[in-house]
Amino acid sequence: MDLPLRALLLIVIALGQPTVQLMFRHEFAESRHYDAPLTRSARYRYETRTFDVRVDHFSFAVQDTFKLRYLVNDTWRTTDNAPIFFYTGNEGRIETFAENTGFLWEIAPQFGALVVFAEHRYYGESLPYGNKSFSDPQHLGYLTSQQALADYVELIAYLKSKPGYKRSPVIAFGGSYGGMLSAWMRMKYPHVVQGAIAASAPILQFTGIVECEAFARITTSDFRASNSACPQLIRKSWSTITEVTSNDEGKKWLSDTWKLCDPLKTAEHVNVLKDFLQEIYINLAMVNYPYGTDFLAPLPGNPINMFCQHLKNPSLTGRPLLSALYEAINVYTNYTGTASCTSTKNAQPSLDTGDLWDYQACTEMVMPMCFDGVNDMFEPAQWSFKDYNSSCFQRYSVSSQPNLVCHQYGCANLIYSNVTNINFSNGLLDPWTSGGVLRNLSSSAIAIIIPDAAHHLDLRESNSNDPYSVIVARKFHRYSIRKWIKEYQSVL
Repeated sequence: MDLPLRALLLIVIALGQPTVQLMFRHEFAESRHYDAPLTRSARYRYETRTFDVRVDHFSFAVQDTFKLRYLVNDTWRTTDNAPIFFYTGNEGRIETFAENTGFLWEIAPQFGALVVFAEHRYYGESLPYGNKSFSDPQHLGYLTSQQALADYVELIAYLKSKPGYKRSPVIAFGGSYGGMLSAWMRMKYPHVVQGAIAASAPILQFTGIVECEAFARITTSDFRASNSACPQLIRKSWSTITEVTSNDEGKKWLSDTWKLCDPLKTAEHVNVLKDFLQEIYINLAMVNYPYGTDFLAPLPGNPINMFCQHLKNPSLTGRPLLSALYEAINVYTNYTGTASCTSTKNAQPSLDTGDLWDYQACTEMVMPMCFDGVNDMFEPAQWSFKDYNSSCFQRYSVSSQPNLVCHQYGCANLIYSNVTNINFSNGLLDPWTSGGVLRNLSSSAIAIIIPDAAHHLDLRESNSNDPYSVIVARKFHRYSIRKWIKEYQSVL
């Protein structure tokens, strides 16, 4: 049996509850089991291929096509109709996600599965119009989740047209936006995908569904858990930055002290710096993993703890506070010690989505967020759809559609729909849990709460520092996948 008996019984009992809560008493710690990972070279070996897909799947008038990239490994496929493990690529080069989804690679040999990582259109090298893809709204307008899902459906049909794959069950995997796509694949195309592992998938983070401040409160709680003074000092730093940079001398001092690549000259430059800091704090909460990673940027294990080591003295004010804050943010911006200056242009250098995710956020992925500076550590900012839409129109000449996702896939009404065979896993350290599915939608659309996990930690490779709740979540994923495959085979 794939799951230890006691853990399996806990999960089976929990299935009758609103949520599968992977919370275990201390006595269970002695029975920890770690899956032996494959060597890195074997785990991440793949061929890069392309497949021609339509630019517009929903128009008979637009005949343009482009080459969609995907990565494939058939090392472990030994029989006909082997399972296809299909990662629904998200906002970035597909190689980044392939090399940060070790769980899929680790279990592929157990299932004799074909491994496929599909790149999302407009990201990486899957550009419908080459370098012209971003030149105007007419070219960029085909960047939508609906078109991306249709790409994946076509690619799966192509894979299953090959000899020996006609009756292969397909299991979708995805984390974050990729997790949203894997869940929507199962919801929208259940005849194509037999089941989905949707990790840290905020499919409810939309207008009127989730409080706009929920995300900020979870982020703040992560920093507070490390050191109660840490979020207090961050909250205090916003007005301190404004005060210090109110004159040219102060702007020069902060530019020099923080070794900014682009010195502060105007109030707008200061606003850009503040936005950059906000991104750093959010990213630290997302990737607060118990071991070192380079997913968004090179970081140590438990990076928030190292960050907050520099912000322990609650009496810090003025320039000493900003000097201490610089040492703290250096954990994120220059952990390797190789950067000669602090660049505020990109808070996710390893992902590097450019403006493309910003464009999606302006069109269909409208996720309201606000900050009150009281219950969270951020500079107060209200949510105004009018202002947001106006800003998007100025940048991209498009109007936001805040209700499009919920109309297309369902949000609050999902509990009344026939959603099956999806594992929705959410770590309580992850700010995106605010928009995650936290209650079971059916007997087989299960919400898995992982107390000690940040952003889709359960999809990452096994590590000796993994919390037990993550280990058991992975075991439940394997149990579910095996069940879905058997169901598919029994119908055949």
